[in-house]
Amino acid sequence: MDKPSLRPDPDALLAIAQREGRGRLKVFLGAAPGVGKTYQMLNEARRVREGGVDVVVGLAETHGRDDTAAQLRNVEVLPLRKIAYRGQLLKEFDLDLALERRPQVLVLDELAHTNAPGCRHPKRWQDVEELRDAGIEVWTAVNVQHLESLSEDVARIIGIRVQEIVPDHVLTGADIVELIDISPSELLDRVRKGKVYRPVQAALALKGFFREGNLAALRQIALRRLAERVDADLMSYMQANAISGPWPSTDRVLALVGRDATAEEVVRHARRIADALHAPMMALHVEMMGVAQSTSPSPALRLAEQLKAEVEITAARDLPTVVLNFARIHNATHLVIGRGQPSFWRRWLGRTLSAALIRRASAFTLHIVPAPSGVTPRIRQEANGLPRWASWVAVPSFVAITTGLSLWFDGSVPEGGIGMIYLSAVVALAALLGPIAAAAGALLSFLAWDFLFLMPRFTFAMSGIQEVMGAAIFFTVALLLAGTTGTLGRSISTARARLFGMRRLVELSRKLSAAASTGDLLIVIAQEAERLTERPVCVLLPLDGEPVPRAAQPVEAEPDTASMAAARWALARGTRAGFATDALPSADWQFRPMRTANGVVGLLALQMAGLPNMELDAERDRAMNALIDQAAIALERSHLMEEHARISARAEAESLRSALLASIGHDLRTPLTSIRGALETLRISGGGLSDPVRQDLLTTAEEETIRLTRYLGNVIDIVRLEAGQVEPKRQPIDIGDAVRVAADRVSRRTGRLIDCQVQEHLPMLRLDATLLDQVLANLLDNAAKFSAPATQILIEAGRMDADVFVAVEDRGVGIPPNHLVQIFDPFFRVKRGDAAPAGSGLGLAICRGLIHAMGGRIAAESPIEDGRGTRITVHLPA
Repeated sequence: MDKPSLRPDPDALLAIAQREGRGRLKVFLGAAPGVGKTYQMLNEARRVREGGVDVVVGLAETHGRDDTAAQLRNVEVLPLRKIAYRGQLLKEFDLDLALERRPQVLVLDELAHTNAPGCRHPKRWQDVEELRDAGIEVWTAVNVQHLESLSEDVARIIGIRVQEIVPDHVLTGADIVELIDISPSELLDRVRKGKVYRPVQAALALKGFFREGNLAALRQIALRRLAERVDADLMSYMQANAISGPWPSTDRVLALVGRDATAEEVVRHARRIADALHAPMMALHVEMMGVAQSTSPSPALRLAEQLKAEVEITAARDLPTVVLNFARIHNATHLVIGRGQPSFWRRWLGRTLSAALIRRASAFTLHIVPAPSGVTPRIRQEANGLPRWASWVAVPSFVAITTGLSLWFDGSVPEGGIGMIYLSAVVALAALLGPIAAAAGALLSFLAWDFLFLMPRFTFAMSGIQEVMGAAIFFTVALLLAGTTGTLGRSISTARARLFGMRRLVELSRKLSAAASTGDLLIVIAQEAERLTERPVCVLLPLDGEPVPRAAQPVEAEPDTASMAAARWALARGTRAGFATDALPSADWQFRPMRTANGVVGLLALQMAGLPNMELDAERDRAMNALIDQAAIALERSHLMEEHARISARAEAESLRSALLASIGHDLRTPLTSIRGALETLRISGGGLSDPVRQDLLTTAEEETIRLTRYLGNVIDIVRLEAGQVEPKRQPIDIGDAVRVAADRVSRRTGRLIDCQVQEHLPMLRLDATLLDQVLANLLDNAAKFSAPATQILIEAGRMDADVFVAVEDRGVGIPPNHLVQIFDPFFRVKRGDAAPAGSGLGLAICRGLIHAMGGRIAAESPIEDGRGTRITVHLPA
C-alpha cells in the first residue's frame, strides 16, 4: 500500500511526445562573456562535422578573437543578410537561407540578440524556434544574465539592467544545456591579456562589469540554474519511467499543511530548511474524505504560495499512504509535519500521522515541528455548521423521540421490530451529525431498548441466550451503521458540494464566453463574484499603471481612498493586498490580482470589513480563486481580440491606402501623359500645325482633363464613404426624369446609343439628386467602357413590389460568376489582359456606397444572354 502504482506520469509522457518532430536544441550556457562558449561550440561543431554530420554555421560572433575564428576553418558558414537601417548596412542571420539549406545541425550564436528591423522575427530566439519547428537541430550560446527571470537579480548584482533577454521557457525547452565554466580569477586573467576585449575596452570592463565579486555571484547563479535543470530532467525521467523515489540526487522539501494552528509554523520551518539546503519546496494539503472539514480557509496555504512553494491539494482516506506516495513521485527527501494534538485513543493506538510516518517513511528525513507557545493546536470540529454542544443535545433528543414512538407501537410490534425503529434513529444521527454522535446514539438506543422492551422489562438483565445474542447483534449493527452511514453522508455532501462548484464554474465559463465586449465581461465578473461571496465587489483594470474601477456590484460599490493604496500594491506586485493580508491589512477591501502568463490584467476587490462574516469559508475561497483564474483568461482573450480588431482595421486601412496610391499612380499616369504631350506639341510646333490638328490636340487635353477630374472625384468620394461623411440631402425626385437626363448626358459624352425605358406613373422618391445622378452616370460609364462601341446600352426604370428599380444592361463580355460578389469592392477589377479599359476600380464601389447611404441596395448579374452581358440593378425604397 505504501508504494504508488507503477505507471508513467501522463504529463511527463506528453512533454516527451511534444518534442517529437521538432529539432533538438543545445544551449552552451555561461556565467559571463569571455568564458569560451562560442569557442567550445564551434570546436565541438568542427569535431562533429569531421564525423560526417552536416554542420553549418549560421552566425558566429568571434569578437576579433583569433583562436575562436580559427575554429571556423573547414566549416561551411552561411552568408549573412544585409539590411539598410538609418544610413548603415547591418548584417543579420539569414533565416530563409538556413531553412532552404536545411542542415542537420545549425550553429547560431548570441541567442539573446535583437534582430534589426526588417527581419521576420524581432528576437533571435524566435528564429531558433522556427528552425526547430522545421526539424533542424540548433546549437546556440547565451549568458545567464540574459534569462528573463534573473534580470532583476543580475541588475542588483552588477548595477546594470540587461536589455536583451530570453524567456525562460526557451532554456527549459532545450534538449541539452552545457555549462561552460571557468573560475573568476582565470576569466579576469583572460581579460587582462586581451583575450576577451581589446586593451581599451578591457580596461573599462575591469573597472565595471568584470569585478571578482560580480563574476563569483554570476557563476553561482549559473551553477544553481544548471542544477535546477538537471533536477528537472531527473524528475521527468523518473516520472516518465514510473520510477519510485526518492533518489538522493538532490534535496526537495515537502511541507504537510493541515488546518490546525501549527500549519503556518510548518510552512515557515519548511521554507527555512529549503533555503538552507538551496532546495525547492512543495506544500501538500490532504482533505480527508468523509471527515468534517473546518469552514475557515487555510491561511497556511496562502502563506506557502507567498513563499514561492509549489502547492498541491488532494483528497484521500488514508493520509500516511497518500503523503508517502506523493513524496516518492515528486522525489522529496525531507518531510516537515506539525506535532498537532491527536486524540487520546489515536495516541494510545499509535495511529497518529507522525507515528505512521516514523514507521513507514524510512527513506525520508522527517521533521516534526512543535506547536507555537501559548497556542492550543487542536481545532474544534463542527458538524454541518452546528456547534458541538448542539450535536450532544440532539443525540438524546433523537433517542427520546424514538423511545416515545416505540412505546406508541408497543404491543402491536414485536421486540425485534422495535429494535429496527431504534436502528433507523441511529442511521439518521449518522447521516445528520456524523459517526461519533451516531455511536453515542447507538449506545443510548441499545440501553433504552433493553430496559423498556426486552424481557424482563425495566431491568438491564437478559433472560436467555437469545436476548443476549439479539442485543449483541443489535449493538454491533448499530455501530457499523453509525460508521458507514456517517462516512457515506460526509462523502455525499462533499461530492455534492464539489459537483455544485463544477456546475457553477461551467456556467461561469459559458457566461464569460458569451460576453460581447470587455464592458459586458467586467459586469459578468462582478455579478458572479458578488453572487458567490455575498458581499460588494469591484473590478479594477490598470490604466497607465494605476488601478481604475471599471465595474461594480452593486453599482455604487467602490473602494475608498485608503483602500486604493492596497490596490496599487496588489497591481504593482501581483499579490493579494488589503484586508486580512500581509500588505496594508487595515484596509476595508481585499484586492486579488487576476494574473495570466503576461502579467496582471486586473484586480478583483471584495469589501470585507463591516460585514457579519468577514472571512470567506474554504469552499467559497477556492471557488473565488477559480473564478479569478477564468476571469483573467477571459479578460486577456478580450484584450487580444480587441487588439486583433485594431490591427485588422489598421491593416485594412493600410491596404486601402496602398491600393489608393497604386491606383492614383497607375490610372492618373495616362491622362497626365496625354495632357503633357498635347501641350508640349502645341508649345513646340503650335505655329506650324494646321487648325484641325491644333483643335484635335486641345480636345484631347480637355477630354483627359475631364477624365483626370473624374478620377480625382472618385478618389475623394470613396474616402468620404469610408469615413462615413456622406449624408444625403433628400428631396422629392422624379426617377424617370433623372434617368433620362443621365442617359442623354452620357450618350452625348461617349457617343453611345442608350435605350431608355421608363414605366409610367412611377412614384416620387425622396433621394439626393446629386448622389443619384452620380450613381447613374457611373453605371452608364461602366457599361460603355466594358462593351463594344457598336452595341446598345439599356437603362430601365420601373416598379418592383414595394421598390423602384433602375437597371443598366450592356452586351459586353460579362463578368465571371466567381467575381460578381467582388466587383463592388474598392479597386477590384476583373483581369482581362493588357487591352482592358483603363480605370481605378472605384466606380461600382462608389455606387454601392451612395446607394446604401440613400437606403437602397445594388446587385449585379452576369451573363444575361448567350453567355454575354452584364445587368446591374439598383433598388430604391418607394
